[in-house]
Amino acid sequence: MTQQSLAKIVLTGAIAGVIGGGAILYGQRELSDIQTKTQKVNTKAEKTAAIPTNATATTAYNKISDAVVSVLNFSQTGKNSFSEASEGSGVIYKKANDAAYIVTNNHVIHGAAKIQVMLHDGKKVEATLVGKDAMTDLAVLKIDPANVTTTAAFGDSSQIQVGQKVLAIGSPLGSQYASSVTEGIISAKKRLVDASSENGQNYGGSTVIQTDAAINPGNSGGPLVNFAGQVVGINSMKLSSSASGTSVEGMGFAIPSDQVVDIVNKLVKDGKVTRPAIGIGLVELSAVTVDDQKSLLKIPDAVTGGVVVMSTTPNGPADRAGLKKYDVITAIDGKKVSGQADLREELYKHNLNDTIDITFYHQNDKKTVKVKLTQKLES
Repeated sequence: MTQQSLAKIVLTGAIAGVIGGGAILYGQRELSDIQTKTQKVNTKAEKTAAIPTNATATTAYNKISDAVVSVLNFSQTGKNSFSEASEGSGVIYKKANDAAYIVTNNHVIHGAAKIQVMLHDGKKVEATLVGKDAMTDLAVLKIDPANVTTTAAFGDSSQIQVGQKVLAIGSPLGSQYASSVTEGIISAKKRLVDASSENGQNYGGSTVIQTDAAINPGNSGGPLVNFAGQVVGINSMKLSSSASGTSVEGMGFAIPSDQVVDIVNKLVKDGKVTRPAIGIGLVELSAVTVDDQKSLLKIPDAVTGGVVVMSTTPNGPADRAGLKKYDVITAIDGKKVSGQADLREELYKHNLNDTIDITFYHQNDKKTVKVKLTQKLES
């Protein structure tokens, strides 16, 4: 393969991501042994509970429904006048002495001059934006806790199973249909979809849960719930048509709860999220033909997954550590990296100025180097 043809692979991947993102963004095992155990997530929300052996969609819904809200986005039409611009969903996950905290999607509250929340009982209250993160499409709001009686608990999204039954709860088409619930299954635990900010900045792939539970405009920001009534994801988008225009049914996506917990805690603490970066441009190894892997990358046949370094930021972390174009990263801190989703997941577990071990192949030679994460990415 020539360098020019490998560059075409990068371009094709980028275009596919952009097309996929444009198409989708808008606003089980039955009760397995894993599910019946207490699922813990590092959060200040209430502790999660074990799934009862007789759990049903009704018992799960009843446990969490009072914590699910509608989020109303208002634009300013005059000096002291506002009109409702859009509606979405959210879920109350924490109640403190001075505030109750709600997680929703960033695109639900984007551009809002004023935000209101409609509680499960229909009462509307003013909400304040605590922080938002465009990369994960998450935002945190706070409201007066006086009227809050129920908070949702987060389940462990790393323990979900393909085929596991889940519920999507929210306000499809707006608060007129508030507290609507649909049932489906987990179709895939990890899908990589395109992520971009409101101003068009592309963040690369975002790892999400795929489900066939019906998700419609207005469901954005609402919870994806297991049969214990625990939040395992925040519903964010759906695929309504393919790039060729083919109609698509039953393909919705949710942000995994483990990621949600990490982001909302950072947003409450700092109002924003600062991420480390290693300073590379990349393409997934799976996008490179076997012949090209042999002739250009020159890696062993046994290497079947990873990301190919296509460029490095001058004097960035990867550059200083000695990584070069066409090196293939296969692990971070000993955790396997099969593609971009794994790379992001492992990298974003770390903070700025942390040092990580990157394992990579330079042609036939396997190497591990220490990389200090001094480059940052903010959204």
